[in-house]
Amino acid sequence: MQRSRLRLAVYASAALVAVAGGVGAAVAATTPTTKAAGTLTATFTKDSDWGTGYQAHYTITNGTGVTVTGWQLAFGLPGGAKLGSFWDTTITTAGGIATAKNPAYAPTIPAGAKAEFGFIVNGSGAPTSCTINGAACGGASSVPPATAPTTPPATVPTTPPATVPTTPPATAPTTKPPATTPPPAGSGRVLVAPYVDMGLLSNGSTTLAQLGQSGNVKSFSLAFVTSAGCKASWFAAFDPRAKQFADQINAVRATGGDVKVSFGGATGVELAQACTSVAALQAEYQAVVSAYDLKYIDLDIEGAAVADPTTIARRSTALAALQKANPGLKISLTLPVLPEGLTADGLDVVRSAKNAGVDLDLVNIMAMDYGRAGQDYGNLAIQAVKSTKDQLKSIYGNSDAAAFRMVGVTPMIGVNDDQGVFGLADARDLVAFANQNHIGFVSYWEANRDKNACNGALFQCTNVTQSPFDYSKIFAGFTG
Repeated sequence: MQRSRLRLAVYASAALVAVAGGVGAAVAATTPTTKAAGTLTATFTKDSDWGTGYQAHYTITNGTGVTVTGWQLAFGLPGGAKLGSFWDTTITTAGGIATAKNPAYAPTIPAGAKAEFGFIVNGSGAPTSCTINGAACGGASSVPPATAPTTPPATVPTTPPATVPTTPPATAPTTKPPATTPPPAGSGRVLVAPYVDMGLLSNGSTTLAQLGQSGNVKSFSLAFVTSAGCKASWFAAFDPRAKQFADQINAVRATGGDVKVSFGGATGVELAQACTSVAALQAEYQAVVSAYDLKYIDLDIEGAAVADPTTIARRSTALAALQKANPGLKISLTLPVLPEGLTADGLDVVRSAKNAGVDLDLVNIMAMDYGRAGQDYGNLAIQAVKSTKDQLKSIYGNSDAAAFRMVGVTPMIGVNDDQGVFGLADARDLVAFANQNHIGFVSYWEANRDKNACNGALFQCTNVTQSPFDYSKIFAGFTG
């Protein structure tokens, strides 16, 4: 999510292989030059470049022979370049200099070890200066090959996975997935669907079915489809038309569940930004709906996209036409939120969809990263649901009960990027509130973090005391 999930949110690897750009294009990670022993050094590596911006990371190498406690890396950017999202660090900027510090969960670098952090830059040009703990970084800058991708990677909260495969499997499924097994009588919708970073599932180490069976959930929100030019792409690595992940989706449906495919994310270019016409945009949404026989889609709109009137209008018009072409298609909007409710930009997105004629199923709020560490993140999530309900009631002129049914809530489980904590007790409180008020949907970011139940980088760990799938089992108790 723009406050770094959904958010939130995590695909392009620090050793990025085949992520951003034309589908199937590979971006080889560059190798830093060897440093002299006895110093702390840092090397800049550009992972991918799409002309108007790029993704990069710094690798800090501890050659001092002793454990280094605390590090601070300062780098300058050329004029016109602006720092975007970042992960595995905290960054402040002043006077054109960005200062990155070790994250709280990783305060030391053992002797001989390395630390990495990544970031997005809007604009062109590598850093113009670099110091690590006050001394020159001493690392060499590296650039991607000539076949650099054309669009930024799709990410969600925090940091990238270790590996992403370079090409779709040679035997990508070609048959149309079977029809979705109907939900229980009277529900008419998916009620519980944790988000899954599909980049973490693309190497085959685990599957949606395994996550569902272990966590006692049947359905999932699949993150993220973004753009490769004006073409739909799974986190700029796989063309959905090749039906990547279709076998896993079929397995979910065979157990009575279903999937929502989520478009957008925190740093990827959502299709409405990449496609310049409503017709082209609708065609790309339709390609994904048709490839997976979808009954549910989600639009995760954040960052610059949530404040761009042109692309908001284009998206709304295309979604309304898409819905007319696919009767019964349920559409949700996933938007940033504060405990006080949706931002003004988020409200504009909802109003635009309504005015364009979209029959909106849900407004799913990213209940995370409020910047209020130390407060009760369970209570803040509940407050955000109530505030959003009131806003939707005002926009749609419906009852409290009807407005609650239009609200979905997605917290970031465990430690958030802002160091706030959404614990197991918070999850129980939120699900109890959701059941009592019959809201429309619950989810969380992210299923692999719950499975791993570890301490470490936030893209893969919750950093709280838990057993695997504890959160999933709590959220599975939501009945609508």
